[in-house]
Amino acid sequence: MALFTFKLPDIGEGISEAEIVGWHVAVGDRVEEDQPIADMMTDKATVEMESPVAGIVVRLAGEPGDQIPIGAMLVEIEVEGEDVAAPSPPSVEAIEAEVPGEAVIDPTPSQPVRPEPVEARPERLPQAGSRREPSFSSAQIAKEEGQGFDKLSPNGPISSVESHASPILASPAVRARAKDLGIDLAQVKASGEHVRHADLDAFLLYGEGQGYRPAGRSATRPDEQIKVIGMRRRIAENMAASKRHIPHFTYVEEIDVTALEDLRAQLNDGRGDRPKLTMLPLLIVALCKALPDFPMLNARYDDEAGVVTRHGAVHLGLATQTDAGLMVPVIRDAQNRNVWQLASEIRRLAEAARTGKAKSEELSGSTLTLTSLGPLGGIATTPVINRPEVAIIGPNRVIERPMFRGKEIVAAKLMNLSISCDHRVVDGFDAASFVQAVRKLLEAPAFLFVD
Repeated sequence: MALFTFKLPDIGEGISEAEIVGWHVAVGDRVEEDQPIADMMTDKATVEMESPVAGIVVRLAGEPGDQIPIGAMLVEIEVEGEDVAAPSPPSVEAIEAEVPGEAVIDPTPSQPVRPEPVEARPERLPQAGSRREPSFSSAQIAKEEGQGFDKLSPNGPISSVESHASPILASPAVRARAKDLGIDLAQVKASGEHVRHADLDAFLLYGEGQGYRPAGRSATRPDEQIKVIGMRRRIAENMAASKRHIPHFTYVEEIDVTALEDLRAQLNDGRGDRPKLTMLPLLIVALCKALPDFPMLNARYDDEAGVVTRHGAVHLGLATQTDAGLMVPVIRDAQNRNVWQLASEIRRLAEAARTGKAKSEELSGSTLTLTSLGPLGGIATTPVINRPEVAIIGPNRVIERPMFRGKEIVAAKLMNLSISCDHRVVDGFDAASFVQAVRKLLEAPAFLFVD
């Protein structure tokens, strides 16, 4: 038998290390040649590593979340024979052909393995001790009641005339609270000679008496510790870097989209086999028409080099929520597409992102990002810029409410439009002027279709 060391190959230009996001094998497992053994994440993509030989796994390089340098040992495999020549590592082209996607937010990978939750045992409160059952004479009971304590029978309150072999003592405040909560004090274990508020609290957490379930009580669940690795770590790092390096400011404007919504309904009525139009394709057309007059917004800022690149074409990032986290597929040359082409591309890219089939080139190179929560759009948002871009735009929910038109009050469909900008590159006046230009196009949607 011989020991074969599989070293992490060069899986991308300029990559010095990769993160383990998940193992497909464990020590002691038998693997076959070309069998997947690990998922590795770089700044560009998630790559599935395959075993170049068949044998028994005897050592793994680390745990999910660990960083492994290029050329370092990834897996050691016991193989038959004495001398095993290390096969040539796969080429970057061959690996990229298997890569479903890359980073979400400049950059983040597309298909991380979700971390397995680490089960944590909840810390229980100390078990309440058994209640003392003192024997009281009638005089003693009357004396206790005079001092502010009452007794309850197992079936509920009893009068002071009645006696009980095991009287339950509680202050008026505790008794009133128990009554409000519907708790039978006979089911509560006291930690002292009488029931206290702490005993009621313990009963609320762990008591089972009489099928008690207070109104509004939710099911409890144990605490969990989730290791932040893979895509979630990339998102965390990129968002932290964006907020750390970029001085954000946000501008919000209200837009009357009544005419736009009427137009959208008419277009959908005659769409045939074309995809149903949402607000997004129409909004993208408006953005692309307004951007030529505001080139400082369709830009990327390399703050280390001190260079701003203003792009002529609009490569629009579309923030998309997936099970793995937020991804940003890119609509290339959005300015050259009509509303139907945009609707088709939005649907295609969103599906590719959610299923992990987005290609590397579809997840990078955006010059401006659009983020929308759809029906959860809220009143206003303060979106975080997709660094190194300098602006991000967020439409909010369309709400129908009364508004003045001249001296008349009419029903109107209104939508707030938010924009966050990098104040190092974009002035507040420019951001507000751009949104006003977009507003004019959306409130008079005929201009969306004329040059």
